[in-house]
Amino acid sequence: MSTNWAWLAIFGGGCFETAWALTMKMSAGFTNLFWTAATLILLIGSMLMLNYGLKHGIPVGTGYSVWVGIGAVGSLTMGALIYGENLSLLQVLFAALIIGGVIGLRLTVSRPTADIRQERSD
Repeated sequence: MSTNWAWLAIFGGGCFETAWALTMKMSAGFTNLFWTAATLILLIGSMLMLNYGLKHGIPVGTGYSVWVGIGAVGSLTMGALIYGENLSLLQVLFAALIIGGVIGLRLTVSRPTADIRQERSD
């Protein structure tokens, strides 16, 4: 299985994480049934995508960090765009640091863990 698909799943899961955070706010403390259901569906989808990526060779520390980073920056950005939440210059700077960290983690993965496990069994 190509690790490109695994990374795509991690990225998609991070996007779903952003979406469930936004719908959770719309659920009004889980009192709105529609948005509560949407939150739960997106949450499960996000977790399944993370699981797929980890299962197909992405190291757990790197995969989880990238997934959370995408969700964090996505939630911060979409909160400002959709809900009009204020962002200070420092918040934008720290979000940029998260983005840099996510990119750095992605670029420094030497090889998928699935390949290492397979070599040990040969």
